[in-house]
Amino acid sequence: MKFATGELYNRIFVGLIIDDHKIMDLQKAEKKLFELETIPNTLAECIAEGDKFVAHARQLAEWAKKPNDELGSFIYSLSDVKLHAPIPKPSKNVMCIGKNYKDHAIEMGSEADIPEYPMVFTKSPTTVTGHGDVINCHSQVTAQLDYEGELAVVIGKSGTHISKEEAYDHIFGYTIINDVTARDLQKKHKQFFIGKSLDSTCPMGPVLVHKSLIPDPQCLQVETRVNGELRQSGSTSDMIFSIAELIETLSKGMTLEAGDIIATGTPSGVGKGFTPPKFLQAGDSIDITIEPIGTLSNRMG
Repeated sequence: MKFATGELYNRIFVGLIIDDHKIMDLQKAEKKLFELETIPNTLAECIAEGDKFVAHARQLAEWAKKPNDELGSFIYSLSDVKLHAPIPKPSKNVMCIGKNYKDHAIEMGSEADIPEYPMVFTKSPTTVTGHGDVINCHSQVTAQLDYEGELAVVIGKSGTHISKEEAYDHIFGYTIINDVTARDLQKKHKQFFIGKSLDSTCPMGPVLVHKSLIPDPQCLQVETRVNGELRQSGSTSDMIFSIAELIETLSKGMTLEAGDIIATGTPSGVGKGFTPPKFLQAGDSIDITIEPIGTLSNRMG
């Protein structure tokens, strides 16, 4: 199943993607079909309900397949709906993994930059924006904005000291993140947080795919195009530290909670890796594709 946070007629709702071109307003569907109002108002709250929410959403999807004159009151064309980030306002910083692909580590320096242990930094919740939204160029503070297409993991069950063997039991699903980075601020401040946390520099989406649709997230192709030009093309199989290893490392002494977001790193081909560098400019379009999640598209403004 693919979930989304949608908006139509000024109403923001938890949506379920139907046949890749329609979206069901789950709260309206529940009220029409079952005369109930149990589904929370946000996808983050739904995630916290775990298997209970997933089972209920699956039930609603099955009911919606039956002939019903009222389907149009809660199933819309996806093209008519504004998609926000699946989790528009994370309760905590987005956790990010740096240099988790060998070739990317090398393009950012040399083989000496390949990490021995996961490099972890975070992006402020105010960086999060949605599919189709404009990314602020922040020209008053940076001249070196860069893109980084990444697979992101969303935690579904809280836990600490989670072993690699148990890691996937704690995952709800997967989405796409563009870890937009101000390289000059990154260098100036000798750390990542400021250069990674400018407003609107964490586009996320377009949807959140439940883990049941991606049985092996370590064999997904990640592609980033800028103005149609293919810049990044890599496989999650090339990660230095696997998703299970990342969850094990992050949860050692630190509780991972339902709704937490982990961006797992980016393949080679970022703007800084070119000679001369290819930093983002106003008007540029960035499209990041990871199937079966889809394509996250944004424009610089």
